[in-house]
Amino acid sequence: MKNNALVPLRTDDLELWLTPDAGGSILRFDHVSAAGERIPILRGSDAVDAGPLDCGSFPLVPYCNRIRGGSFRFRGRDVAIAPNMAGDPSPLHGAGWLGRWQVEHADDQAAELRFRHQPGEWPWAYDARQSFRLDERGLDLILACRNLSDEPMPCGLGQHPYFPCTAETELDTKVTHAWTIDEQVLPVARVEAVGRYDLRARRICGQDLDNGFAGWSGEARIRTPGTGFGIRLASPDARFFQVYSPASGGLFVAEPVSHANAALNAPEESWPELGMDILEPGEEKRLRMRLELI
Repeated sequence: MKNNALVPLRTDDLELWLTPDAGGSILRFDHVSAAGERIPILRGSDAVDAGPLDCGSFPLVPYCNRIRGGSFRFRGRDVAIAPNMAGDPSPLHGAGWLGRWQVEHADDQAAELRFRHQPGEWPWAYDARQSFRLDERGLDLILACRNLSDEPMPCGLGQHPYFPCTAETELDTKVTHAWTIDEQVLPVARVEAVGRYDLRARRICGQDLDNGFAGWSGEARIRTPGTGFGIRLASPDARFFQVYSPASGGLFVAEPVSHANAALNAPEESWPELGMDILEPGEEKRLRMRLELI
């Protein structure tokens, strides 16, 4: 995938690069010090042909994380989705992160990207938009999805930010429960978020985690000594949180998501508890995220 139109947003201290062709992703997001030193807020890439998995963050639409077995049932219809990432038998993160987004608007500090999906394996049409606004302290991002079909459509939204980390990086947030996982990173059992799953003042780098969490407070704080700043991640529309911290270290993912992993595989009557929404024709769902330096 070659990206021909990177979109830069800037303030005196912050610089954000968007790559619409690579899933509407944030290519990189940096703090620029008074001395001109560039310190990454998100893990990023300098490659103009970077794919979503090389970028700082990408959108999750119209569902988050995995669909067990690539199939689910909704309103009498069986839906089958093929795997969409090499090495993983479960389709994940929807279609938006693998599509090309159109630039609807861009200026020095704001941009809007749009992705329109026509029915296919996912049998509903929808229109997705991302609105980015940069200010002196951080970034406001709104992801929205509108059902363009003439029938109800399941919908979940999220963001997938990658953060650089060291052995001293601390993630501090409140969750009430976690899901254990099997070898395919699919949920097994819902347990209290204690011990291994406690995310309060947690050293987060190299923790060998790839788990979903429930009862999220909607706010997390991240600090890495030596950067000169902390990061506040907030999403008032997300009740669930996904953390990926590979044992190899170097980065971790902290995802605000509107529903639990594999929620589409649960009976529809369980969807409200698991955060999966149903959009009526013409209805829109939004998920806000704020990344702010503290």
